[in-house]
Amino acid sequence: MTTKPTVTIEYCPKCGWMLRSAYFAQELLTTFSEELGGVTLKPSETSGTFLISVGDSSIFDRKAEGRFPEIKELKQIVRDIACPNKSLGHSDR
Repeated sequence: MTTKPTVTIEYCPKCGWMLRSAYFAQELLTTFSEELGGVTLKPSETSGTFLISVGDSSIFDRKAEGRFPEIKELKQIVRDIACPNKSLGHSDR
């Protein structure tokens, strides 16, 4: 049995990004209900942090990108790692 990947969303609570993190988690869990082992929300001690990782691999860093990910983009990145053969329907277009 293979362990399902877990997504971690590390966010700055002082910046008010918990709701955005929870929304992303909800979207990922809805789309990948059978493919992910879970989504963890992790408050950061570092101001301005918004970092998304799958397992030990960072997949999106707000500071490096200078923006937040679009949900469509985030789903595509997670899909490519967790279940490359899965169709995302309208999110693939």
